[in-house]
Amino acid sequence: MEWLFLPFMQRALLAALITGVTAPAIGTFLVQRKLSLLGDGLGHLAVAGVGLALLTGTAPLPLAVAICVLGSIGIELLRESGRASGDVGLAILFYGGLSGGLLLAGLAGQGTGTLSAYLFGSLLTVTVADLWFIAALGAVVLVVVIGLLPQLFAVSADEPFARSIGLPVRLLNIVVVSLAAITVTVSMRTVGLLLVSALMVVPVATANHLVIGFRRGLFLAMGVGAVAALSGAAGSYYLNTAPGSLIVVIAIGLFVVSWPVSRVLQRRNRPLVELTDEAPPLDHELAESHAHVHDERCGHLSVQHAGHVDYIHDGHRHAAHGDHYDEH
Repeated sequence: MEWLFLPFMQRALLAALITGVTAPAIGTFLVQRKLSLLGDGLGHLAVAGVGLALLTGTAPLPLAVAICVLGSIGIELLRESGRASGDVGLAILFYGGLSGGLLLAGLAGQGTGTLSAYLFGSLLTVTVADLWFIAALGAVVLVVVIGLLPQLFAVSADEPFARSIGLPVRLLNIVVVSLAAITVTVSMRTVGLLLVSALMVVPVATANHLVIGFRRGLFLAMGVGAVAALSGAAGSYYLNTAPGSLIVVIAIGLFVVSWPVSRVLQRRNRPLVELTDEAPPLDHELAESHAHVHDERCGHLSVQHAGHVDYIHDGHRHAAHGDHYDEH
């Protein structure tokens, strides 16, 4: 275990941990919005930021963050205005960012070899300055995600419902894509711009196999991402391989293992009595606090009841009623 005392490995482990936690945290909202490939598009856009940094002789990470955030906001505004669909916006990110980055790197006299450290990650070369920058941006992502969790989930799950209860939908959508852009650029030194999307999506899919509920799925996905990132960084030292690729392979391996585990859990948690429309409801009362927003994709059991839908949550039937939930 002498590698734990090597400064470059300590920096690599800390950077991997930050990436492993933040990538699934924001990836959970992207999966909920069915934008799992947004991370790929933002990764290609960040290449343009790296190319511009090489051309201007500035630090790649801050400039890539700025370019990526501005580009993601622009694409979100185009999508919201109806001038470009989601898949068209992703195509613009994919091809415009990658071709622009390669062009700018060529003008700077740098070949694709220089960009490979950002495309596929270079975890073991993270400097102290890089680590502080990664830690600061990672803290911003986690504070915003956890602090605005109910609101961000609402706009990701059901925009019309979020708008009907007075949430600033446009602003919250911009927050989601901006956090995704920050996460992608932070991850370019760990798993790389071409692989970061896997770390944003695969741990989320793994968590969805094992637990029910958005909040529990979010924190479990962060835990799965942390395990994959730390084990991949440590394993790369012994296997003498690229840390980014090993991190993603481990994440996919955990997803594969979660599949049979989820089948076992489903059998154990199957209800003894199936609820039907004829089942008598319990007494009606107002739920005191209910931050979770139910819909057909939230994972909770739904039951038709007297012209509306009840969702089974924590042993109660929860039904939407205006701006709150009633417990039956």
